[in-house]
Amino acid sequence: MFELQVKLKNPSVSNDIDRLLSEFLFDIGYLEERGEFNLEIVKESVPFRLFKEVFLMRADKTWPVNELLTYLATTKPTLYRHLNRLKGLDIIQEVQLGKEKGYVMRYNSFSLAWNFVESNVKMAMDNYRKRVENIQAMVE
Repeated sequence: MFELQVKLKNPSVSNDIDRLLSEFLFDIGYLEERGEFNLEIVKESVPFRLFKEVFLMRADKTWPVNELLTYLATTKPTLYRHLNRLKGLDIIQEVQLGKEKGYVMRYNSFSLAWNFVESNVKMAMDNYRKRVENIQAMVE
């Protein structure tokens, strides 16, 4: 199921990719806010590294699960928790690599993958609009 957190914020003007990316990932609900923000801690976290180092910087590569586990030095439950969040956003897609699953950035491009997210948001908002109109019609 598609799921995205939406916050209305002004665009950031930082020239620091890690700061911009971390703010974006917090804003869409991929990264969880815990305590005081510390960019250095965020940059070392599994979900941030998974997004940036794996899918953003190597958007053309399909990553087998075992390779992701080794690269990120993490456990299967942790890896799958973050993969499932990205799948829920429809930013990555799951592919079959023989007997193993692999994951790749949708359309091999963050920008193109985000177009897919925007389409999902539009469909969700259209469905909300229909429900609102139906509810309003019932109370009139």
